This record gives sequence, C-alpha cells and structure tokens, in this order.
Amino acid sequence: MNFDKFIETKRQEGSDSGFDPTFMPDFLFDFQKSMVEWAVRKGRAALFEDCGMGKTPQFLVWAQNVVFHTNKPVLILTTLAVSIQIVREGEKFGIDVKRSTDGSISSDIVVSNYERLHHFDWTRFSGVVCDESSILKSFDGAIKDSITDFMRKVPYRLLATATAAPNDYIELGTSSEALGYLGYMDMLNRFFKNDLNNSATKRMYGEAPKWRFKGHAERPFWQWVCSWARAMRKPSDLGFDDGPFVLPRLTENQHFVHSENIAEGMLFALPASTLPDQREEKKRTVVERCEKAASLVEGRDSSILWCHMNAEGDLLEDIVPDSVQISGSDSDDAKEEKFLAFLDGGVSRLITKPKIGALGLNFQHCAHATYFPSHSYEQYYQAVRREWRFGQKREVVIDIVHTEGEKKILANLLKKGAKAETMFVNLIAEMNNGLSIKPRTPITRKIEVPSWI
Repeated sequence: MNFDKFIETKRQEGSDSGFDPTFMPDFLFDFQKSMVEWAVRKGRAALFEDCGMGKTPQFLVWAQNVVFHTNKPVLILTTLAVSIQIVREGEKFGIDVKRSTDGSISSDIVVSNYERLHHFDWTRFSGVVCDESSILKSFDGAIKDSITDFMRKVPYRLLATATAAPNDYIELGTSSEALGYLGYMDMLNRFFKNDLNNSATKRMYGEAPKWRFKGHAERPFWQWVCSWARAMRKPSDLGFDDGPFVLPRLTENQHFVHSENIAEGMLFALPASTLPDQREEKKRTVVERCEKAASLVEGRDSSILWCHMNAEGDLLEDIVPDSVQISGSDSDDAKEEKFLAFLDGGVSRLITKPKIGALGLNFQHCAHATYFPSHSYEQYYQAVRREWRFGQKREVVIDIVHTEGEKKILANLLKKGAKAETMFVNLIAEMNNGLSIKPRTPITRKIEVPSWI
C-alpha cells in the first residue's frame, strides 16, 4: 500500500458496501438511473433530491434490486397517507408493493408508516427505505431511536428526502448515524465548535446549542456528506438535460392584513420581536387573517389553506365553502380518507397544517395555496412543493397572508431560504468535484525509511 492509499483509509468516509444493480427499467429518466446505480453500489446511501424529481420510482427500483440480490423483503417507511401513493406508484411502474399496518409481509416490498415500525421484525428484511427521512427530527427521542436502531441492523439502507433544513447539521448527523457512518455527536465534534463556550454568545442565545464550523472544516464537511449522499435540485446539476423537469412559473404574493386589534398599551401595530409577542400577535389576528385567506380562494377550482393553529383551522373550515379540515385529533384512517377525497376531487378546499400534510404527498391537480408564515422554512418549502413539482402544468400561486406584527417572521423565513440555497450549492459543488480529496500538491519527495521499521 502506497502513502496515498494509506491516507485514504484514514478519512472515515462512507465506503461502498453495495453491489452492481441488475434491474434498471426504462421508465426511469437518465438522471434517475444514475442516482439509483450509485445508491445500489453504495449500499447505504442518502438521496437529497428536490421535490418532484421522482424519488419514489428511484427508491422502488433500489428496493427491487435489493430483493433480487438478497432474496429477502425490503421495508419502506413513510409518512401518513403517502403509503397509498407509493402503492399506486408501484402499480403504475409494475413493481409489486403492498401496505402493512401490523407487521405482516405479503409482498417482497412492504410499505408502512413510521409510527407502525414497532410491529416489524428487522430480521425478516434485507433492506429499509426511509422516505421523507427529514421527518425523523419531528419524532420524540424514543421513536427516532427505534428507527435508527432498526436501520442499523439491516444491511442495505436508503434515505430519501429533499435537502435537509438549512443549517440543520444535527439532522445530517442523524442521517449519517442511521446509515452507519459517523454519529451526530461525533460529526459535531469533528467539524463544529459550540459557541456556548463563549459567555457573550450564551447570553445572546440562552442555553440552546449554537454550532458553527471550525475554521478549517467547512469544505471537508461537505466532502464528507457527499461521500454518503447525493444532492440534486434539477437534472442539470448532474450534467443531464432538464427536459420536462423545467417547472411552470411560481408566483408568491404577500398580502398585508391590517388589524385594529393591536397589542395592549400600544397606539399602533409594531413588528413583534420576541417569540411570545409573535404568538400573541397570531392569536389576536386569527379572524382578520382567516377572512383574508378565505377571500383569496374564491373563484379557484382547488386550493390548499395551510395553517398552524387549531383556531385558524376551525375558523377556516367554518367560512370556506366545500372545504375539509385535517387536524391532529383525527384518526390516521380519517386523515387518509380526507387526503384521498382531496386528491380524487371529492372536495376542492383542503385545510391542514404543514406538519400534517406537507411531506410526501403529490397535489399537482391543485395550483393555489394560502399560507400563514412561520419561522420554519422547511415547512413552507415543503408546503409549496406539494403543488409546484414535476407533473404540474399550470402556474402555481402562493398567497402569503401576514400582519404588521409578523414582518420579522416573514423576514426570517426569507433569510432561511437563502441559507437553504447555500446548503444545496455546497452539496452539489462538492459532489461534482469527484467526492475524493487529493493532496493539493502531489507528494513527490522521497524519504529514507529507517531499517528498523
């Protein structure tokens, strides 16, 4: 082994543990074939692809390759109601996929919701797919740990999601840990510095962890991520033609709502600065904001009204004709029934929260939504991409309804959007750099090795 090879073995990057694919159907686009081939050879991989890039047919083909190679089933875990869509996609592409809610295995590829994982025995599977894997951070510690533990025991693993939340490095570490690479705490200690060691920063941020890159570590971090993940916003990121994946126009409108219900002791409305003030602002202005949202869906053939509070959802359901609300108190079966009613045209107005319906579902039949801003850019991004995705033929209009007090929330949302763009740019740049770190200056100097070595 020469010196270069020796250094390569010390990099702790994801090594290939897969196999050569034997099933690569023609229904995949060229860029999708490239992603699937890489993921199959990798064995344990993550696909961070923008919404609408066809992750479902990709992980179905990946799963079928694992089944052919191991002669054992593959389990697909996904979010509520999405399992029905995955079964439909399997039927569309001629891949046999069956739902299971009780741990039974009636097909080589089984799909279930994350919450039902405890019904399944890991020893019966050779592979596991986590669809919309960014949702893992939304679960409590026990559920997230059980998912990670289940994945660790299965030889072939695949994560599929849009890019992680901007600067949510712990999420990337959790993904790495589930795949069997660096644990998230090892990742943080290797590439990041905790600013809470700085007393001024501690006063500024309280006790919440505030991680930043070590001075030398930003580029090595993205190179490490790209050793086990692939990122893509559009096919041309991989050198392919964008073709039909050029989306129609997206129009994002901001609607300012004036409210006479201002904060106590104030002569006029001001942007709310603290989180408690912002929550109070939302509670005070529920009626005005909901009435504005209801007016914006008039004349539309189909609309989604995204909200964050129960009071918003209940009022919208009362004042918006031909609407159905999916709330957290609904049973899983009731939620799925309502989602399917909207998908199949049974109702034309869907009211729900992003944390309930903004992951994995395809609503290309709808081209309009209203949205109340929050601090979560990921929720906003996912809500928009339920409609603005491959297969959408019309211009998509998103109407953002806000008050004077919510201006800082909206500004923070836009700031996080810029950070998310930076994250994707870094991932793609390092991915296209060949994923291998070579010495900037070739090592040509010869040294004399002592005779006793």
